[in-house]
Amino acid sequence: MSEVSYYTPEGYKNLKDELHEMKTVQRPFITQQIADARDKGDLSENAEYDAAKEAQGMLEAKISKMENVMAAARIIDESQIDHSKAFILSTVTIKNVKSGAQVAYTLVAPNEASLALKKISIESPIGKGLLGTALGDVVDIQTPNGPISFEVVDISRS
Repeated sequence: MSEVSYYTPEGYKNLKDELHEMKTVQRPFITQQIADARDKGDLSENAEYDAAKEAQGMLEAKISKMENVMAAARIIDESQIDHSKAFILSTVTIKNVKSGAQVAYTLVAPNEASLALKKISIESPIGKGLLGTALGDVVDIQTPNGPISFEVVDISRS
C-alpha cells in the first residue's frame, strides 16, 4: 500500500473525479480503439493495435496507482486545526524582514501545491519553516540563495 497522503475535501474530490474519468471515459475509448484495430486484420503488423494495447497498459497502471493513492488518502478536517499557529490549510502572510515585501501563502499537502495559486507544500523549505509559527514570529528559512528572515504578520483560515 502507498504512503498516507493528506487532501483537502476539494483535492480529494478532484482525485476521485480524475479516477472516474479514467475508468468511464478513457478505458472504454481505448477498448474501442483495440476493437477497431483488431477488425483491420493481421495483428502481427498492425501498429494501431500495438499502440492501443500499449495505451491500455499505461492507463491500467495509472488507474491502479491512483486507486492505491486513494486507499491511503486522508481528508483533512479543518475543524481540528489550531488556527492560532501556522499549520496545514492556514493562509500565512509573511514579510521579508530585509526588503519589507509581503506575500501570503496557503500551506497545503504536497500533492495540492500550486505556486500559481499561492499554495505551497508543507514539505517545501518555506512551508516547513512556517509550520507551527505564531503571529509575530520571525523565522530564518534556508533558500537556494541562502537564509532569509521572514516575519509572520497574519495567519488565517484558507
